[in-house]
Formats: sequence, structure tokens, C-alpha cells
Amino acid sequence: MSIRDWPEAERPREKLLMHGAQTLSDAELLAIFLRTGTVGKTAIDMARELLQQFGGLRALLRAEQSSFCQANGLGPAKYAQLQAMLEMSQRHLAESLQRGQTLSSPQDTMQYLQARMRDYQNEVFCGLFLDTRHRVLAFEELFRGSISQAAVYPREIVKRALYHNAAAIILAHNHPSGVAEPSAADRSMTRQLQEALALVEVRVLDHLVIGEAEVVSFCEQGLL
Repeated sequence: MSIRDWPEAERPREKLLMHGAQTLSDAELLAIFLRTGTVGKTAIDMARELLQQFGGLRALLRAEQSSFCQANGLGPAKYAQLQAMLEMSQRHLAESLQRGQTLSSPQDTMQYLQARMRDYQNEVFCGLFLDTRHRVLAFEELFRGSISQAAVYPREIVKRALYHNAAAIILAHNHPSGVAEPSAADRSMTRQLQEALALVEVRVLDHLVIGEAEVVSFCEQGLL
């Protein structure tokens, strides 16, 4: 049976329009992207097979072009559409971090940093520099390390904060292991950075640890 023959409330596109994208399953969202199925298979059937083949939606979205295009029903055109869609989502989130923008939604900041940093293969330490009204001055990747740690130098972060004339900073780093739980070293380093930055009157508003599926906020955890 074709999806067109399903009850309207069960068709992915109509369901999205009536209830919002958040109500759709991964397979339903992917089916809308695929648009059509193949002989004997609906777009949802194909979507389920692809999710099983790649091991989930995120793995499919991260697939290399060669492996993506080898899958049944996919090809260079679909790969190009997918990359364009991913880039648009990145740019949409990045708009909240443009220079001069006031940070009004901590959740948007978390989502952007997670989308940008969670796929790094090595640990990367970043700083989001803000003025007295929490407007964005700059976002910088400050240090890059190994798969398990990055050396962080408080003196260099102080220098960058002074360069941007920042009044506050949000720190962020990823855990390539995918586990966002702050380590004892993360906590100790954050205290050192707080103390160093306080000497030049720069507040540490938060330190975000980016994992594969979640972001842990030092502020929310009562660690600042």
C-alpha cells in the first residue's frame, strides 16, 4: 500500500504539518527527506532499512559520500541535499552567536556548541567571549588536544579575553568518548580559570562539556 493510501493523520508530511516535526519518529523524518520509495517499498520502509543499515539517524547523517551513495535509493543528489540541510541547520543555530547578538537562550547556545563540537575526533577547548550585556564578541577554538585531553593554559585565555575586551566568557570543550560527565581534571581546571580570569574582572558564566547525546552545564550542576 502506498503512503498516499494511508489515513491522512498517519502520513509523515501531513502529521508534521498538523502536529509539528518533533512528533515524528526518525524513520518518518527520513521518509520525508527521501520523498519516494521503490517498487514494493514505501519511503518509510526504506527509511527503516537505512536506519538499521547505518545504525541510526546520526550515523547516517555522518556517513561518508561513498558509503552513503552505495545504499539503496540514495545517490549523489540525495547526499548533496543532505549536506545542504545539515549546513542550513548549523547556520540557523549559529545566528544566535553572531557578533553583537545578545545571548537570550542558553538552550540555543548549548545546541549550537553541541552541533559544532560533538563530532570532533580530538578534544577541543573553546571560549565564547561576551561583553557586559552578554552580547557576543567572538567565539574561538583555543586549544586542540588528543582523543582524551587538551592542554589548557589560563594565561592564554586571559590574553584572549583582554584582546576582545570581554566582561564574561562561556567555556566549552568536547569529550570524544561521547560521555559528557565532567572529570575531576575538568573541575580543577575550571576553578583555575575562574581564579585567573577574576584577576582581570572577567566572569566565567558557564563551562559546557559536550558529549555525543548531551551537554552538561557546570552552572546547572552547581559546579560554578
